[in-house]
Amino acid sequence: MSLSRLSLACTVLLFPFAVHAAESEKPAADNTAEETFTAEQINAAAFDGAEIKADARSALALRVQVLLDGQDFSPGVIDGYMGDNVAKALAAWEQANGLQSDGKLDAESWAKLSADGAPVFTTYTITDEDLKGPFVAEIPADYAEMAKLKHLSFTGADEMLAERFHMDIKLITLLNPDADWSKAGTEITVAALRQRPETGKAAKVTVSRATSSLRAFGADGKLLAFFPVTVGSDALPSPSGTHKVKVVVRNPDYSYRPDVNFKQGENTKAMQIPPGPNGPVGTVWIGLDKPTYGIHGTAEPSPIGKHFSHGCARLTNWDAEALAKMVEPGVTVVFED
Repeated sequence: MSLSRLSLACTVLLFPFAVHAAESEKPAADNTAEETFTAEQINAAAFDGAEIKADARSALALRVQVLLDGQDFSPGVIDGYMGDNVAKALAAWEQANGLQSDGKLDAESWAKLSADGAPVFTTYTITDEDLKGPFVAEIPADYAEMAKLKHLSFTGADEMLAERFHMDIKLITLLNPDADWSKAGTEITVAALRQRPETGKAAKVTVSRATSSLRAFGADGKLLAFFPVTVGSDALPSPSGTHKVKVVVRNPDYSYRPDVNFKQGENTKAMQIPPGPNGPVGTVWIGLDKPTYGIHGTAEPSPIGKHFSHGCARLTNWDAEALAKMVEPGVTVVFED
């Protein structure tokens, strides 16, 4: 189904005036030499009772992120930082597993989280199929330039594989400094993602402005999944109250209508922007019964849960795809303060 008949109020972080949240998951400076890790070091990392620093990458934080991701308690992008998104995902996982829900790793939560002992990072070999694309050299910021493209694809195999393995692009390049991303046969270190559980259908979804989080619940009230989410600002708020899912669209295009929603740059005319993972609503659009509003993916996974949107609820593409499997038209969505 095309979104050509849908006018959307929200968009991604393509704007210089996007508002930053009060607290960032990462330290502001990320341009100095950073410690890197081998898959063996990450897989061997274990909780020893010491607090995990939030302002530096660590092998243990990487292990925790992959383990949470595999149980549909998403830390967002896997970047190696034990930041707010990880703490919130851990707290939700602890609650669902009958543990003290404080978002802090301890001996009990670590023993349960790491019980399977399986590797969390592994080696992947780039294939000819990975290199087929299609790729685009650059994604323009201006909507009018976007509209000229056939598809808002990935910009290369590095970006595509980072998204496939739920990893921050900086992390995947840090772990693979000598990788030739254009050559089949190149071996790279990547997250060994678990098969996310078949959670069944959600009967209710909640979006919290206070915690920048989305939760999906089953008909019995059981917490099925947790995802960090970017919500609207005070100036451009997300909806309030209770709504219903109206439509679920995969690989959506984007209908830009400045007379209805917002004006981007100097673009005063309506236009249709093509689909793709780097499109304004990413790879999924879950439309609500409130016109122009929905839950959707993003072209920029790293800021999820840390910035404000133009009104919609924004997830990483992989989390939006997971949620799309759980919901259908008629499912209740509650926006909470």
